[in-house]
Amino acid sequence: MLMRAIVEFCLRLRWLVLFAALGLTLLGVVAVIHAPYDVFPDFGQPTVTVVTNAAGLAPRQIEALVTTPVEDAVNGIPGLSNLRSQSMEGLSVVTAVFGGRTDVYRDQQLVAQRVAPLTTTLPPGATPVIAPLQSSTGVALTIGLSSSKLSLMQLTEIARWTVRPALLAVPGVSKVVIFGAQPEQFQAQFDPNKLVALHIGLNQLTAAAAESSAMRGAGVVNTPNQQIFLMSHGQATTPSALANSLLVRRAQRSVTLGEVAHVVAAPPPAIGGALVGTQPGLVLVVGSQYGANTLAVTRGLDRALTTLAPALTRDGIEVQPNGLRPASFIDTALRDVRNSLSIGAVLIVLVLYLALRNWRTAVISFAAIPLSLLAAALILDHFGFSLNTLSLGGLAIALGEVVDDAVVGVENIYRRLRENRALEQPRPVYEVMLRATMEVRKAVIFATLAVTIVFLPVLRLTGVAGRLFGPLALAYIFAILSSLAVALTVTPALAMLLLGHSHLDPADPPVVARAKRIYGRLLAAVHRRPRPVWALVVVLVVGGLVSVPLLRTSFLPRFNENDLIVHFQTAPGTSLATTMRIGERAVAIMQRLPEVAHAVMHAGRAHLSNGNALTNKAEIDVGLSDKGNTNSAVAERRILEAVRGAPGVRWWANTFLTERIHETLSGVTAPVVVTIYGRHLSALNDDARRVAEVLSQVPGAAGVRIQAPPGTPELSITLNREALTRYGFTPAEVLQAIQTSYSGRTVGRVYTGGASLPIVVVMPPSLRSDPSAIANVPLVNRDGTVVLLGALVQIRERSGQSLILHRGAQRVQLVTANVSGSSGQFVARARNQLAAGLPLASGDYLRIGGTAAASGQARLQLALDFALALAAIMGLLVIALRDGRMVALLAVNLPFALVGGVAAIWVARLPISLGASVGFVTVFGITLRNSIMLLSHYRSLVTEEGLPWSWETARLGAMNRLTPILLTASVTALGLLPLAIGAHLPGQEIEGPMAIVILGGLFSSTALTLLVLPTLALRFARFNAAEQRGETIASPAVS
Repeated sequence: MLMRAIVEFCLRLRWLVLFAALGLTLLGVVAVIHAPYDVFPDFGQPTVTVVTNAAGLAPRQIEALVTTPVEDAVNGIPGLSNLRSQSMEGLSVVTAVFGGRTDVYRDQQLVAQRVAPLTTTLPPGATPVIAPLQSSTGVALTIGLSSSKLSLMQLTEIARWTVRPALLAVPGVSKVVIFGAQPEQFQAQFDPNKLVALHIGLNQLTAAAAESSAMRGAGVVNTPNQQIFLMSHGQATTPSALANSLLVRRAQRSVTLGEVAHVVAAPPPAIGGALVGTQPGLVLVVGSQYGANTLAVTRGLDRALTTLAPALTRDGIEVQPNGLRPASFIDTALRDVRNSLSIGAVLIVLVLYLALRNWRTAVISFAAIPLSLLAAALILDHFGFSLNTLSLGGLAIALGEVVDDAVVGVENIYRRLRENRALEQPRPVYEVMLRATMEVRKAVIFATLAVTIVFLPVLRLTGVAGRLFGPLALAYIFAILSSLAVALTVTPALAMLLLGHSHLDPADPPVVARAKRIYGRLLAAVHRRPRPVWALVVVLVVGGLVSVPLLRTSFLPRFNENDLIVHFQTAPGTSLATTMRIGERAVAIMQRLPEVAHAVMHAGRAHLSNGNALTNKAEIDVGLSDKGNTNSAVAERRILEAVRGAPGVRWWANTFLTERIHETLSGVTAPVVVTIYGRHLSALNDDARRVAEVLSQVPGAAGVRIQAPPGTPELSITLNREALTRYGFTPAEVLQAIQTSYSGRTVGRVYTGGASLPIVVVMPPSLRSDPSAIANVPLVNRDGTVVLLGALVQIRERSGQSLILHRGAQRVQLVTANVSGSSGQFVARARNQLAAGLPLASGDYLRIGGTAAASGQARLQLALDFALALAAIMGLLVIALRDGRMVALLAVNLPFALVGGVAAIWVARLPISLGASVGFVTVFGITLRNSIMLLSHYRSLVTEEGLPWSWETARLGAMNRLTPILLTASVTALGLLPLAIGAHLPGQEIEGPMAIVILGGLFSSTALTLLVLPTLALRFARFNAAEQRGETIASPAVS
């Protein structure tokens, strides 16, 4: 038999086994030291984003000309699970989300192959770009730059050509986006009246500007002895040189650009802005690459900023390096979790020593802990998993089983050695140890298999829940499987060395002896009056089950991060200047609050980025002070109360990780998302208003808003085709003139000092702010006739749509809501009220999603899979035990584990989150293991040792299992107690509720296993001493 051969090998070559264990320990330590650390696993699905800039196109034009062709190209790629897009003025963003098991680099390549042919069919200048791959958290650091000496254009030049390249050079950085930038351009700001006076059209000005600065290759000159390169200089390297360039020749004189246009170095029309504190500045958002370690990237960025600091200070630039710094939370979270686990480890050592009171057995038992956990960490590292708070939590909850594996074997070896020494003719120590190890191993293996099956439903969780809790389940499973391997190999070898010929105290340690006396009296009391105890158990179980629906539910708890992201949104069409004024007042108010350490704000979009915010939306990254960090929820409430008040402005806030998780699930930053599908924008908007009204009436609703509200002011310019034909213009010429006037047209570039500056023809800012100025722009036809644009177009104002959303290549409107209270109950009420008779337009339909809905789906999936897992375990038990009564006893024992967990949630006033649900799964696994070990020990006493099945045997078996069961419970409890006490600390928000549930469940399940299960087994179990030994769980005795 393989297992027996393994144990024999380890007993004979014990020194080799110990050296191998030492080598494994060293490898594990090295792996732990060099493993990537993060607060959570990467919870995002593989995502590829296609960004297309098409300056001047309105949202509906972007949707029709850019977004729809890109979606058609991307749709149908193998593995694609979700496709969403946003179309807004001048920008299309299409996001392809793939299934969790695809290769993101292959996904990116497939998207690029599909999109590449579109470059010939999209509007001129619209080139789809594949955005850099990013991690699920996306942002590594937000940096603020401000200066009282430099203009924003000068600051932008330094940021763009000095700071940005240095940050991009840091390993793990995917992009650096600059909000508030005012990049320098050479602008020819034309005056329509001067053009008309000189009989010059805008099309002539644009053509002349394109010829005003040139760079051409001249070739080489070959002499008899040399080859000389020719370098021609034709650039206008200053605005004044550009202004002196020829426009036309009239009446024997040259008309220059400067006579009809103000040629100046100026920034392009603003599409975004930024504040560092209350001072205008730049906000640099640094993204991290897919798979990059946030801590390593942040340390690299810190080094880069330290290197740049002297030069920036010399130029009068102030740096705010921690606008938004996820690494701070990661450092704090990992430190708190490590401290909690360290305290738990110390407590475990003390308990093991007090319970065993023999340094030899304590060493053997404790050695299993580092060996098993380091082996599990080594396996996780080998498969590419980071060491994060959840994987460390999985190792923490496995401590009980790890110790139990060792204690069961050591306790049985110790007992058999004492019995052997009491014989007149003791058997060889080797034989006794082999038999003692084999007696319990089959039961341990079966119990480990059952617990592994219990945790398979956690591995089957999909979406964000699966990516978060999958590493926890794997860490747990790897730990208990490693513990089993240690119990089969290292534990016997150590026992042979330390116990083989040592003094064995015949008496139990004082703590164990006292525990057995107390336990014996309690067990006898239950034996005398079992029915009232059984009835009490039934009442408690029924009460616990009935109270579960009354508990609040949530997907994930609130994370106690060091930063808050505060958003505000004004009416559609609000100018950037107005948004910046509102933000400046809000930042000034925030900075007066004691909970706020610093704040940076950015609004709108950033140049050269795939950002997609409109000018009526802004984000304020708030760094909390020490006072704010004590309770970030209170700090958030105080901040929102302070800034609210301006009419028509909506405010909401999230922690950084919460926002990223919301965005991963639904693409927006709210926990409840109602998606309305339809074809017509007007009907979708009407449906969205009705849905928002219904949601606002649901108890617990907060911050209900329509994500793409209508009502944006729009100037509709329609071509008069009869006039175009009469005057001899093509539609493209007129449309180009309109775009040039307001968005600007790049006609060339100037290369100077390593920088590339565009030459742009555009109207001056004073005219760009006048909607009627377009009518006075002149064009010249082929006959030389000057015609004003007002004669070629019809201009009227109307209400438009600033943002058009798609899901699955269909038009949608999104209504989002935050929730105060139970998210699960809110979703149920919202679904009922929306289904109760909400009239939707013909052909329109809706779905409810977001993290709140995902929470219910994850819990339902976990419950169904857990039921299947229990059924599989019971089937295995029937096959192995061949006794339906024992299987029924195991099944009856499991629900009582629920009672303590539910009571703990009520006492702690916690919602049932996914972490708490995983805690229940853990308690079920521990309960199942203890029950299997106790019943298998009963069978061993009857079938192997020939004892009659009676009260004395039941009491003896329970007494024998008391120490391992109590040690399992106490070790698990002590290992998790610091996590439970520090449930509010950063990084323990998920493990804390899980630990609390496990602690409560351990109390009830341990009481049931030790007090109720023996009496139930005495009453209902049947053990036949004549059973064939090969049919039992326990291994045959070694003669």
